[in-house]
Amino acid sequence: MKAIKNKVQLVGRLGADPELKKYGDDKKLASIRLAVNDRYKNQKGEWLDETQWFTLVAWSKLALYVEKYLTKGAEVAVEGRLVNKAFTDKLGVKRVSTEIILNEILILSKQKELDLKS
Repeated sequence: MKAIKNKVQLVGRLGADPELKKYGDDKKLASIRLAVNDRYKNQKGEWLDETQWFTLVAWSKLALYVEKYLTKGAEVAVEGRLVNKAFTDKLGVKRVSTEIILNEILILSKQKELDLKS
């Protein structure tokens, strides 16, 4: 059970091209916005679509992979761990943001789909 204490798995589509930052000579960080769609029936029997947005973070070799292969609209399966970050915004209000630090990424889109979006 130790391995699943803080584990998240999601399947969704990138809402934008990854944002990349470089730290020093050898560290890269890729930030990704992932949309995960859910479809369900409400009490009236009507189908509703709901989209949840997640911020994903990839470091080092995984960031290089993201930079090379992922673009807006790509469908991916990801696995990582949740991290909460506390900060104070410009107005002095304390806030908390949640990110998923990635361990793995699997591209589910076919190459043809990605080529058409480029």
